[in-house]
Amino acid sequence: MNAVQDLFKNTCLLSISQIITNLLGFIWSILTINYLGVDQSGIISFAIATITMANIFMDFGMSTYIVRTISRDNNLVHKYLGNVIPLKIILSLSTIVIVSLILKILNYPDLKILLCLIIGIQYAIMSMRDWFYGIFQAFNKMKYQAIGTIINSVFLLLIIIITIYLNLGIVFIALAYLLSTIISTAYVIKIIRKLVKHIKIEFDFGYWFKTLKKSIPFAMTILLTTIFFTTDQVMISVISGDHALGIYASSYKILSVFITIYVMYTVTIFPLMSSLYNKKSDDILKISYEKSVKYLLALALPLCIGISFYAKDIIALLFNSFFSEAIPLLQVLIWNIVFVFVNGISDTVLNSSNHEMAVAKRTAIAGIFNFILNLVFIHEFSYFGAAISTLLSGLLILILNNYLISRTVFKLNKSLIKDVVKIGISSSILAIALYLTKISMWLAIPVGLVIYITVILLTKTLDKDDIYIVKELLGKNN
Repeated sequence: MNAVQDLFKNTCLLSISQIITNLLGFIWSILTINYLGVDQSGIISFAIATITMANIFMDFGMSTYIVRTISRDNNLVHKYLGNVIPLKIILSLSTIVIVSLILKILNYPDLKILLCLIIGIQYAIMSMRDWFYGIFQAFNKMKYQAIGTIINSVFLLLIIIITIYLNLGIVFIALAYLLSTIISTAYVIKIIRKLVKHIKIEFDFGYWFKTLKKSIPFAMTILLTTIFFTTDQVMISVISGDHALGIYASSYKILSVFITIYVMYTVTIFPLMSSLYNKKSDDILKISYEKSVKYLLALALPLCIGISFYAKDIIALLFNSFFSEAIPLLQVLIWNIVFVFVNGISDTVLNSSNHEMAVAKRTAIAGIFNFILNLVFIHEFSYFGAAISTLLSGLLILILNNYLISRTVFKLNKSLIKDVVKIGISSSILAIALYLTKISMWLAIPVGLVIYITVILLTKTLDKDDIYIVKELLGKNN
């Protein structure tokens, strides 16, 4: 099986699991948000956002660095597994204790501290599980990650349904996350022990130091990216209160469902890109990057247009009337999908080709920019200010990424720029059609799909290389 078919197989496996996970996630998200209401949704969102920011210190960028390294040399897996397991346990426990103490010193309510503690333990276990997922990615064994993801989602939904039925409250909602993570991690550990024989726990402090040192650029990027995506929620809670955060979190929950498409794609293509760079296959790596930008943008633009037009219907479908304030917010916030998709794949190609320090510096600039904007705009416009800050920061990252890419062999060529223009034209025609027809959301899905695909074909956005890739995926080129 060649690299393209292998990538397609892994993407399909993760796609199937992600479709199932997203479907179940939609259900338990709707149930949870409507059960807790706006204010308590804000409280648990605060706990998740706080621990998400602290999570970087549980992993310190090691997972990304090690996946890249093992993708290039599978023989290193025993050494890394034996040392990283105890190291991550120490880092995770230390992080949970420090976060709890900080919240106590700052006189946060006991409920928020308890929720942060429960979510903190869950994230610690999840951090270990996701590191094992990285091993699966390095070995191209994505089916185990797919199964683990499904197990987590199924049990999370079941436990949440039981919690709501018995009216156990917000603490048991947090415990549902923890219990489902424990169950899915147990499965993953069982598979890891079969995949990698004779794992020996080691306390090689020199190796620990070397690994942490090599992981610093990734840690910086992940830390600043995490702050970029979550600091707005913490600041909304502090400045505008839990009610405002509940409204913002409901819109962001919809956004996060589509962000998983980008995450799913990058976790499959990152090991491949790392392997190609290690083999000095720069031409293939450049094609892989350019096609990724093209396909992700072609997916993102019509998604954003459709959700912007039908935000009212989507909010009404998913949440009760108390969340109607989220309608205009969703219409603005959804456009961050474009920046997440395009900027994310640029980060992936830069990280896979040993430009992680440049990515870290760029992320630092964007993180500071985002923090300043949030500080000003949230105070003036509450959650709308956070949405505006997110979009402007995404635009800044796009500009900086284009500058970084232009200084490498992956500089964008004219054909990709032409394709981007064609995708923009196709998306604009879709938007005009939806605006003029004013058809219902359910009818707009098939009609919009037909219109968009037709224009894509008429503008010849799909070239001979795209057709070749499709045939390669289907095994028709042999």
